[in-house]
Amino acid sequence: MKGLLITFEGNEGAGKSTQLSLLVDRLKEWGHTVTVFREPGGTPIGEEIRHTLKHSHANAAMTPEAELLLMNASRAQLVREVIRPALQRGEIIVCDRFYDSTTAYQGYGRQLDLDVVQKIVDLAVGRTHPDLTLFLKIPQHVSEERLRSRQVNLPFIRDRLEEGDRAFFERVARGYDDIAAAHPDRIKIIHAAGTVAEVQAAIWRVVAPLVATRGG
Repeated sequence: MKGLLITFEGNEGAGKSTQLSLLVDRLKEWGHTVTVFREPGGTPIGEEIRHTLKHSHANAAMTPEAELLLMNASRAQLVREVIRPALQRGEIIVCDRFYDSTTAYQGYGRQLDLDVVQKIVDLAVGRTHPDLTLFLKIPQHVSEERLRSRQVNLPFIRDRLEEGDRAFFERVARGYDDIAAAHPDRIKIIHAAGTVAEVQAAIWRVVAPLVATRGG
C-alpha cells in the first residue's frame, strides 16, 4: 500500500514543531510506521544546504534567486533519496515544511516571479505531492510575539530566514492565505492561537479520517 505524505506549514511561531511531534506520537501509538523530515534538510546533502541557508555567517549577501535554488536543491535530494522510497514502503511521512513554504517565502515574501518559482518546484518534486497539508495559522502579532519570546528564552541560533522585516512576513502570511484558498482539498487551515491541546485536537480531527481510509 502506498504511504501518506503529510506536511506542516505555517508562519513563524505557529507551533509546528510541537504539533508535529504530538501527531507523530499518536500515529505511532496507532501502530503506523512514521518517518519525519524537515525542510530544508532531511538528507546529508540537505542538512549542509540548510546550514548555508539559515545559519552560516557567510550567507548575508545571499540573493533571493540563490535562496530559491538552494531550497529546491535540498528538496530534490530529499524527494528522491528518502521520501519516494518511504512512500513505496507504505510509511506515513510527516514533513516540517514542503514546497508551499517556497511559494510563500521565496515567491510572496522575496517577491520572485510566481511562475518561475512554480517551475523550479515542479522540477524538484516531480509528481511527489502531499496527501494533506496542515496550515497552522496565527495572527501576525501573535507570530511576532512568539518569535521574540523564542529568541529570548531559547539558546540563540541565528536563522537568516527569521531576519525579515514586518513587511516580509506580512507578504508571507498573505501568500499562505492565497495558497490555502487555491488548494482547499489538500490544505486544511488549523487556527493555532489556542492551547496546545486544542490545536492537537483540531489536527487529529483532520488526520484521523485520512489515516482510516488507508487501513489505519
